[in-house]
Amino acid sequence: MSPSLRCFAVSVAALAVCGFATLSQAATPITVTSQSAMDGPIKYTVKVTSKQFGNSQETRQIRSGQMDDYTWKTVPPGGPVPGSDQCPNYSSLPVDANGAMIRQTQVRLAPVVASDGTATVQMNFQAQTPKGTKSVTAGGQKLKCPNDVTISQVVRFTMQTNGTAKTIKINDGTQVVVSARR
Repeated sequence: MSPSLRCFAVSVAALAVCGFATLSQAATPITVTSQSAMDGPIKYTVKVTSKQFGNSQETRQIRSGQMDDYTWKTVPPGGPVPGSDQCPNYSSLPVDANGAMIRQTQVRLAPVVASDGTATVQMNFQAQTPKGTKSVTAGGQKLKCPNDVTISQVVRFTMQTNGTAKTIKINDGTQVVVSARR
């Protein structure tokens, strides 16, 4: 065998050995166990019943570890209460298209669902409504501004995700009913 042919044969043999060695070290196959997650999405229905802030209800889908805000704006009994952008805290008031104060109810749900289907929920309840007007002096001017009533409360609770309802009483007597269904 000629030296150049011998060199070629050795090179081919070395390449074949390296190639087989690489194949034998390939990654182990990945086993996929496709199962749907126990945590969602889950349909949460929130129903608010309040003499002061009105009645509202809505259903949304939320995954475990996420949060969602339910927000309702309604006209209070007696109608919206006019205000001025010169009133203190006017920018934080819920207003209609004409700038008059209306009612607003907000519920933020943040559930975390365990493998057994039990949801641990943090609920933030906030609501505002006008109760007539008040006289305020701002910038040397006498103004009539909405007299706003505000409540804010955080509640933590556990519940099942099988459709059973959980009733929560807010400090002002408002009732919030939460149910969850997969």
